[in-house]
Amino acid sequence: MPMIGVAALCLAAGALQVRIPATHFTLRWQHSIEKIEWDEDYVVAGRWLMLSGARIRGSGAGMDPPPNAHLENGVWSYTLADPWRRQLVLARSDFVRDYDLCVDGRCQPMSHWIPVSAGTTVATACAAGESSGH
Repeated sequence: MPMIGVAALCLAAGALQVRIPATHFTLRWQHSIEKIEWDEDYVVAGRWLMLSGARIRGSGAGMDPPPNAHLENGVWSYTLADPWRRQLVLARSDFVRDYDLCVDGRCQPMSHWIPVSAGTTVATACAAGESSGH
């Protein structure tokens, strides 16, 4: 009898691949020049990642919030007209702070799962595939 898999976030860089069980996650990073923090909240929806909301803690050169953003307590919040993504391509470097990945309210540097030295990391929704129960 087949078992239905659980939704998950997959990270891949080079030959490294990691599957993180999650239906929601937040990707957090700091702009390399302006040092302003960005947060993006995603939902794993089938084979898609859906950006359910985002926040920018300030603004600066080349970092204008979108027209529909609203400012509250110094934080710009917004959603996108087209929130659906097949993948997120994340450039990483030893010269800037790594991305934080937050799952179930717990945030850790992405290097907890894949080292920065592995290079560009691609985040996708893992298929909630079936596995044989044999």
